[in-house]
Amino acid sequence: MPTIFSHAIFSTALGAAYATEPMPARFWVWAGLCSVLPDLDVIAFAFGVPYRSIWGHRGFTHSLVFAILAGWVIARWVFHDEDLKLMKCSRASLAIFFSLALASHLALDSLTNGGLGVAIFAPFDNTRYFAPWRPIRVSPIGADFFSLRGLLVLGSEIVWIWLPALALILLAKLYRRASLTKQTD
Repeated sequence: MPTIFSHAIFSTALGAAYATEPMPARFWVWAGLCSVLPDLDVIAFAFGVPYRSIWGHRGFTHSLVFAILAGWVIARWVFHDEDLKLMKCSRASLAIFFSLALASHLALDSLTNGGLGVAIFAPFDNTRYFAPWRPIRVSPIGADFFSLRGLLVLGSEIVWIWLPALALILLAKLYRRASLTKQTD
């Protein structure tokens, strides 16, 4: 899996692309949390749940069904009607955004060179999938993160996650600027 830093960087870049208005801090906190929420499944290891189980790491919490359900729950229970008016967005668009922020975790994990893959279609299919191209080095866990291998992982993530995230933000800004220019003409 990529580091939590890179997951958060990518999902907040999605937030920057989504947000047309200044967003409250709660939006940014949840955008970042969505990026790591699927990894709560590592708790299952403490209860003896095998990695390959649908309830194991990269199982159900790494599925599109989970991303959609969690995105809807966040939009419904965390953000109120007053928030939506201030942010100038609908609850449906907010639910779609948070679902995409959660799904970005699945996409990034599928691009790593380690693990068993991602159960994208769970609970209907527990097959673990990888993307056909896997350029991101899998992150070491714990103290190993502060090693040469951890440094190599960060280098890989800067190239394959951070730079595309920056490009996404810049493209969204350019698109908005072009749209505003077109409206004033």
